[in-house]
Amino acid sequence: MQIHESAENYLESILILTEKKGYVRSVDIANELGFSKPSVSIAMKALRENGYIKIDSDGYITLLDKGEEIAKKIYERHKLLSQWLVMLGVNEDTAAEDACRIEHDISEESFEAIKKHVAPKISGKEG
Repeated sequence: MQIHESAENYLESILILTEKKGYVRSVDIANELGFSKPSVSIAMKALRENGYIKIDSDGYITLLDKGEEIAKKIYERHKLLSQWLVMLGVNEDTAAEDACRIEHDISEESFEAIKKHVAPKISGKEG
């Protein structure tokens, strides 16, 4: 299930916007990411054609199972890496920007090792 970083960012944004607003349209994604509406429309067409999203007749976008799986994976990485960097003393804005870059390239093995080490500290259940 190898997709490009840009597609992962779009899927993650759809997930976040859905949680925030309850619905997502292309214009919402364009506003969130600072991209042009035509660029977002092209990306949404590709995501739809590849079975990651569904777009209804009113233009509302819904993640399909494989799109949601990727979005949740990337969003989990983003949140945990951001929190980890903040714990290390990085300011929140920089941590969020850096996490956005790292989340796409880190191996599953490295992420799981960081998660195992960091999650108890974040949740306050350190033993």
